[in-house]
Amino acid sequence: MRSELCLYDLADDRVTVLLDHDGHIEAPNWHPDGYLIVNGGGLLYRVDLDAPKLALIDTGFVTACNNDHGISPDGETLAISASDDSGQSCIYTLPVTGGTPERVTAKVPSYWHGWSPDGTTLAYVGKREGPFGVYTCPVAGGAETCVTTDFDHCDGPDYTPDGAWIWFNGERDGDVDLWRIRPDGTDLEQMTDDSSVNWFPHPSPDGQHVIYLAYPQGTHGHPANLQVFLRLMPATGGIPRDLLDLFGGQGTINVPCWAPDSTRFAFMRFVI
Repeated sequence: MRSELCLYDLADDRVTVLLDHDGHIEAPNWHPDGYLIVNGGGLLYRVDLDAPKLALIDTGFVTACNNDHGISPDGETLAISASDDSGQSCIYTLPVTGGTPERVTAKVPSYWHGWSPDGTTLAYVGKREGPFGVYTCPVAGGAETCVTTDFDHCDGPDYTPDGAWIWFNGERDGDVDLWRIRPDGTDLEQMTDDSSVNWFPHPSPDGQHVIYLAYPQGTHGHPANLQVFLRLMPATGGIPRDLLDLFGGQGTINVPCWAPDSTRFAFMRFVI
């Protein structure tokens, strides 16, 4: 497999391949200092925009990272999801430049997906007594709050830049749509209602747009290696437009990937 780390420019709908890697890497984050972070083979890598190549980030004793990772609003801290001694995913934080991880979530499985804009709270999905739901907890760890109920499965929670909403994908009766909810679990709103299987919504930093991944009708879960669409919709809701038809899925935009100025975002596509 080849992995193409790409940038999408909204001004002219142009795709630039930043890095063509002979191997499997996933899920780019965009750091405000001009580099991306991706995962591959259980490790994390930095890719500079002006000199793109994989540079290993030291994650200490954590060597089984998955593709749910992201950068704090101040650019100083990295949240990562990785297997613990039980083999299930939990959440750690560490300096964005690398270092010794500190465990955040006691309960497993937990998969990170979002930082609150003030940097104090993490949003993630976890499976406890029932199906996967959206949870939040302080960055320093502690008691978690269940945000969603009454879904068959939830994933991909990401905050709006004003912190007023958490977007996520939620499944009910086999239909997977995008939803938003207040961080306290009130004012649930359905944001898409179509035949596609919609995953991983990411609000833009300027609060204007949401990008997401649309799988073909009938897709179960969020598999890799399918033809999928990247779509863009207004942050207030409305008709989405197709940006790109690509070979991808799992690993394409699992985590926040917007440039700080909201003019571009990063994504992965794959070649077999």
